[in-house]
Amino acid sequence: MSFALKKIIACVSFFMTLGYLFAEYDKTLVSWVILDDKKVKAGSVLTIQEGIEFDGIVFAEKMDGKWMAGSHNWARTEKNQSQNPIESTDDDSLIQLAIVYQEKQISIFRDGNLYSSYPAKNIDLLTSDNNFVVFGIRHIGGGGGISGMIEDARIYDRALTVSEIKELVPNKASEIKPYAWWDFEEDASEQTGRFPHYKLKIGARVEKGRLMLHRGATLIAARTEKLTRRGSQVPLLDEPYVPETPEMPDDVPDNWPIYHLFHPAKDLGAPYDPNSAIYYKGRYHLHYIYRNRAGISYAHVSSQDMVRWEWHPTVLVPQENGHGMFSGTAFLTREGTPAHAYCGWGSNRNWIQHALDDNLNKWSKPEVMLPRDKSGKLMVNEPYFDPDVWIMDGIYYGLNGRSSHQPPLIMKSENLRDWVHIGELLHPEFDEDKLGVSMDEDISCPNFFKLGDKWILTCISHKLGCRYFIGEFKNEQFLPEYHAVLGGNSRRYFAPESLLTPDGRRVNWSWFIQGNNNDNRGTQSLPTEMSLTTKGEMRLRPIKELEKLRFGEKQRKKIFIKENSTVIPDDMQGDHCEIKLEVGQSGSQSFGINVLCDEKGENGLRIKINREKNLLEVGNQNGDFTLNSNEQLSLRIFVDACLVEVFANEKQVVMADKKRPAGSKINPYISLFNEGADLQVDRLSFWNMKSAYQE
Repeated sequence: MSFALKKIIACVSFFMTLGYLFAEYDKTLVSWVILDDKKVKAGSVLTIQEGIEFDGIVFAEKMDGKWMAGSHNWARTEKNQSQNPIESTDDDSLIQLAIVYQEKQISIFRDGNLYSSYPAKNIDLLTSDNNFVVFGIRHIGGGGGISGMIEDARIYDRALTVSEIKELVPNKASEIKPYAWWDFEEDASEQTGRFPHYKLKIGARVEKGRLMLHRGATLIAARTEKLTRRGSQVPLLDEPYVPETPEMPDDVPDNWPIYHLFHPAKDLGAPYDPNSAIYYKGRYHLHYIYRNRAGISYAHVSSQDMVRWEWHPTVLVPQENGHGMFSGTAFLTREGTPAHAYCGWGSNRNWIQHALDDNLNKWSKPEVMLPRDKSGKLMVNEPYFDPDVWIMDGIYYGLNGRSSHQPPLIMKSENLRDWVHIGELLHPEFDEDKLGVSMDEDISCPNFFKLGDKWILTCISHKLGCRYFIGEFKNEQFLPEYHAVLGGNSRRYFAPESLLTPDGRRVNWSWFIQGNNNDNRGTQSLPTEMSLTTKGEMRLRPIKELEKLRFGEKQRKKIFIKENSTVIPDDMQGDHCEIKLEVGQSGSQSFGINVLCDEKGENGLRIKINREKNLLEVGNQNGDFTLNSNEQLSLRIFVDACLVEVFANEKQVVMADKKRPAGSKINPYISLFNEGADLQVDRLSFWNMKSAYQE
C-alpha cells in the first residue's frame, strides 16, 4: 500500500472517529408546553442531568420572557440573548420548544422556526448510567420554576433536522425512536423504559394527559429509586435515619471556644444559622442549621440560663419532613404551645410544625403555609422563602422573606392553616433616602417583633450582612423609620434570631462565620439583649447571665498611657476572659487595647477606637462608631480562645477571630495603647471565664 493511500485512509479514519465523537455529544430536547404565568422564572420544561452537569430548555433565567439552553454555570448558554424574541403566546396556546445539540453548535427552535443558534462546546450526557431527567426546576441543586402544563416531552440521541422537528406530533410516536419519551397520558411514566422510576414533588401532578406544574413543582425521572430522591435535597441514605446527638469531645482542643455556643462535631458544612428560638416551661430552646448525613437539618440545644447548653437528639431532618430545614422562627400559639415556621429547603414552600412534647423532641408533620388571594385561589407561584410568624390582636401574621429583589410579603390567619394574602410587607412610604438603603435590598432570615413602642425587623442582606429596621406597623404593613447594620460592617455576623425571656427581655443570636479555624465554624454570637432608649435608639448588651462564668477578678484604676505608647498590665492574662475598659475623657485621639498578645504586648488582635474614621476596629472587622469628645467610653471585650467579641457603649458590637492552631503557643497578654496625647484609663476590669460546658 502506497504512503499516499495510507495517508488518505488515516484521514478518513480520523474524520470518521471525529464524527463518532461528535455524535456522542449530539442530542435533541423537545417539549410541548403551555405557560399560564410568565412571571414565574428560571424553570425548565425538560432537563437532562448527570452530577452537577446538565442541559435543559429553560425559560426566563437570564432575561425575562426568553427561552434559553440552560447549562451548569451557563457553560453552554448563550451569553447575549438580547436578539431573542420575548415569549408572547397567550396562556392557552401549546408551543413546541426544541434544542438541537450538534457537533459544536446549539440551535433553539420554537414551533419549528429557528429561535437562536450559536457555537458551544457540547458534552455527552446520554451514555451515563447515572443520568436523570428533571421537569419544573431548572436542575437538581438549582431553583426557579415553571407555571403551566407539559403535553409531551422527548429526548433524542441524535441531532434532528428542522423538517424532522416539524414532523413531530405530541402524543404520537415518531419514526425516529426517542432516547426517552413522556406522553403523560396516564401518569408520569417514561415510555421507552429507560427511566422507570419517577417522583412528583411539591404539587406536581398529571391531569388530563398533561404534567401540571407551578413554581417549585418538580418531576424527577431516573433509572433507580435512589436517584429520584435527589429532588428534595434528601441525601441518598440506604438505611433509616437514626437521630444523632452532637456532644463535646472528652479532650476539647485548646483553640476551641468554651463559653460561646458552637457546633462541636465534624459534619458536612455550613450554614449554621440560628433558628426557632423560644422559651418554654423553664428552658430556652434554640435550633441552628447544620448538614449531617440526613441532609440540611436543625440541631437543637436547650438551656436554663442561655449560657450552659445541652444538645438534644437531631430530629428535624429531611428524612422525617420530606425536605431540608432552612431558616425559620419559633412562636407560641394562642393556646400557649410551641410551633415554628420555616423554609423547607428544596420544596420552595414555607411550613409550620407543632411541638408534641415539652422538650421539643417530637414534632407534628409539616403543614404547608400557602395564602389565598382575593379570589380564593392558592398562591402557589410565589417564591416562598424564610418565614416569620407572630400574633397581634389575636390574629396570626406571617412574613415571607425574600433573597431577591422581589418584595417580602405578609399574610394572616385565624388558625395557622388557612392564610389570607395581605400584600407587600414594606409600606409604600418607605423612604430610601432617609434610611440609606434600597427598598428592594434582600430581606432574608427575618425576625419581626415589638420592642417598647416600636416594631423591629432584623434580617440579613447577602450583600450588606446583618441589619435591622425600627419603625411602625401601619395598616398591616411595616413602615421603617431607621435602618442600620447589626454586628458591624461585615457579612460574617449573620442570620439574626431572637426570643422573648419571661422577664420581658429580647435576646438575639447571630451566626459568626469564622474565617480561620475550620474545626468550629458553627459558632454563635453571645446572647445579646436588644432594647430601645427613650429616644428610640438601639442598645445592645451581653446578657447578665454571662456574669456567672466570671472568676478571678482583677481591677486597676487610673492607668496612665503616655503619648503614642503602650502599657502592659502583666497581672491580667488569659485566652478565655472578659475585659471591661472605661475611659472618661479621651480627647480626640485614637486609642485601644490589644488582646491575645505575647509578653511584649505584640502580635495580638487589635481593638481600636478609630476617631478619624469613626470606626470600632476589631482585628480585620469593623463597625461604625462615633465617640464624641466629651463622651465616656465603655468597652466590654469577650475573649474566647480564637474569638473576640466587643461591645462599645452598648451601641455597636463587632466580632472577629485570630487564627491559632490547636496545641500551639497561647499568647494570653493584653496591652493598652494610644495614638496621641497622654491618656488615662479610668478603670480596667478583668475576669477569667469558666467553661459553659464543664462543671
